Amino acid sequence: MKKYIVLALMVFSSAIQAEDTEVLNVDRSVANNINLSFPNDNNIKPKAGDFEIVNYVLMSNEMGERWSVITLTNLSSGNRDLEQDHLMALFADGSRKSPLQYKLNFKGKETQSITVSFGEYKFPILSIYSSN
Repeated sequence: MKKYIVLALMVFSSAIQAEDTEVLNVDRSVANNINLSFPNDNNIKPKAGDFEIVNYVLMSNEMGERWSVITLTNLSSGNRDLEQDHLMALFADGSRKSPLQYKLNFKGKETQSITVSFGEYKFPILSIYSSN
């Protein structure tokens, strides 16, 4: 009987630890005044658009998932669709990557926040930027 209780506790403990590694933690909030100068030999840039990043919060977990809550403003007076290629993340190894697929509609001059995933990556995100 004791053997089954110990086994059950071990399985329960492992399940709790696995869930803990999936929990996102806030890495930091970032102002738009950070300057980094990694080379961009392949000239990787976000798609031109009318979106300005107001601020963002970087998040990650022990599994290497990279997420961000990004607040953006549509600078145009007309409706615009924000898509993944309008944004780009700069990682600590100098690589650049757009978030996973999403689409969000903005009214003219509207500001909205969106939570996006940049998938799993070994290096942390240092900054997020748009063409504006």
